[in-house]
Amino acid sequence: MSFGFFAKVLHVDLTNRTTTTSSLDAADVKKYYLGSGLASVFLMRHFDLARDPLDEASPLLFFSGLFTGGLLPGTSKLSVVARSPQTGIWNEATVGGHWPAQLRKTGLDGIVLLGRASEPVYLVITTDDVQIRPAAHLWGKDTYEVGRILKEGRSDRARVACIGPAGEQGVLISSILFDPPNSRVAARGGIGAVMGAKNLKAIVVEGDPKLAYPVAHPEELKVELETDRKEITKNTVGLTNFGTSGGVETVEMYGDLPIKNWQLGSWKEGARKVAGQAMQPMMLDHHYSCFACPIRCAKIYKNEKRGLFGHGPEYETIGMLGASCLNDDPELLAEGNEWCNRYGIDTISAGSCCGFAIEAFERGALTTADTGGVTLDWNGQSMLALIHLMGRQEHVGKVLGQGVRRAAQVLGKNSSEYAVHTKGLEYPAHDPRGHVGMALNYATASRGACHLEGLTYFLDRGIPVEDLGYTTPPDPHRSDDKPPIVVNMQNYMAVFNPLGMCKFLFIGRVGPKKIARWLNLVCGWDVTMDDVLKTGERLFNLKRVYNNRLGISRKDDILPPRLYAQAKPEGAAKDVLPDLGSMLYRYYQLRCWTPDGIPTRQKLEELGILEGQI
Repeated sequence: MSFGFFAKVLHVDLTNRTTTTSSLDAADVKKYYLGSGLASVFLMRHFDLARDPLDEASPLLFFSGLFTGGLLPGTSKLSVVARSPQTGIWNEATVGGHWPAQLRKTGLDGIVLLGRASEPVYLVITTDDVQIRPAAHLWGKDTYEVGRILKEGRSDRARVACIGPAGEQGVLISSILFDPPNSRVAARGGIGAVMGAKNLKAIVVEGDPKLAYPVAHPEELKVELETDRKEITKNTVGLTNFGTSGGVETVEMYGDLPIKNWQLGSWKEGARKVAGQAMQPMMLDHHYSCFACPIRCAKIYKNEKRGLFGHGPEYETIGMLGASCLNDDPELLAEGNEWCNRYGIDTISAGSCCGFAIEAFERGALTTADTGGVTLDWNGQSMLALIHLMGRQEHVGKVLGQGVRRAAQVLGKNSSEYAVHTKGLEYPAHDPRGHVGMALNYATASRGACHLEGLTYFLDRGIPVEDLGYTTPPDPHRSDDKPPIVVNMQNYMAVFNPLGMCKFLFIGRVGPKKIARWLNLVCGWDVTMDDVLKTGERLFNLKRVYNNRLGISRKDDILPPRLYAQAKPEGAAKDVLPDLGSMLYRYYQLRCWTPDGIPTRQKLEELGILEGQI
């Protein structure tokens, strides 16, 4: 008997409208875990990586984390995995809430979707049945409407994942919304467009509340978790009170905020106006918790004047729809966030596209002829107008909805100089000039400009990882000590999504030793902290091999011009520029990659991911 998983994956062929199941190998689960870990193995073993992501034969995978749906705190995550239609490379969009746990309570560890339905459809998955139903009545509707319609007549356990009009229309910054309007989002890399290309509008899951994956040492685990929950709760009280939006002023203080499309270094008054401490008294309706999570970082906002009700803006949204657009209006921020969720658009990429467009208008690369008569300026009204243009695919919104890299290619006029992306993915709201370790992480992260693959700025702000020896904050502006830190942190963070662990457990002080302990109690294994970190290294390298096969190498491990050549004119990070060249050279050595950024055969053999071993 295997512990910690059901060993069952659902396969849905939308073209032929058939469903089957397959079994998982316990050895694979121990080697790669679940989530994006085992999903990467499925892609490498069974599919043509070079096939267009929007081709009907290209797969879309929903894999729960190994711990998801059980007793462990902060383990609610699921990864949606596919080749990104936006970047053309590896993409995993990870989401929490209650949908992932409900999927596991149907007795499934994951779903593999193939084909394209001849007409719009949605799936209903229960413990007893899988149904493919017509969705013509849902096509064109926003995610909030779809969630409401599909929950009618169902139990409270039923959870909905769906795309909005953006995903239907192939917008390359489109997302998948889970349980709207509470709205946990698989957002990045255009994952919603992959679902839309399959004519799949939604997936409803409704499991058995009594069903749980088997645990090797349940009584011992319960005793252990009594202490663990208290420790996590104590260390994350700031997130409980204000969520990620409570950190806006701190981020600004570090020179880490993306102000005016990454041009400025200080925005103190603006940060104060849009921080959670200011927004919550105005609009908070209630706190919201993902499955089995004691942190309760999510905040549901209500604004009757603007007709808003749903998940409030997270920090990244505030950074990109707020600071990047010089929008300091809390109500417009909340409205922009809600419309992104309704259309099914990634708020990070949307905010980046807005900032890019406003600067392009300012420089003359865009005019009112492109915007349908809208005059763009650095404010919330322009941001909101641009979101509607992207969501409705009108005027320049058709171009912006493909992301800043493609938009700059279309606009020309030197606009690539202020299109802030790496490998085609827009930057989240953390400036690598404020925390130079993030420059190396952004350059090498598997899906492009992703802050979550390293999170080294947490260390800079004094959050320790004692298991790795990080007990005092590094100098955030020093480059020479960052390569080993980034390698270690990427290996550590690489196991979170495969295990279904929220990244805020980092703040809760859950280190690799604790992860090993949880694995042993849940799965009955005998692994150490070093084994956990080796698995993280294996997964990070496996995704690098995936990208190498798609042509990614040293030439792509770069920063956008604005972030490596233009220092901030003021603020805490004034005049700081990361020394990416030196950092990257040392990083490749530590990774045992060639000077071209290719993992060596010796390293792949050590990790067991050569051809025939995956």
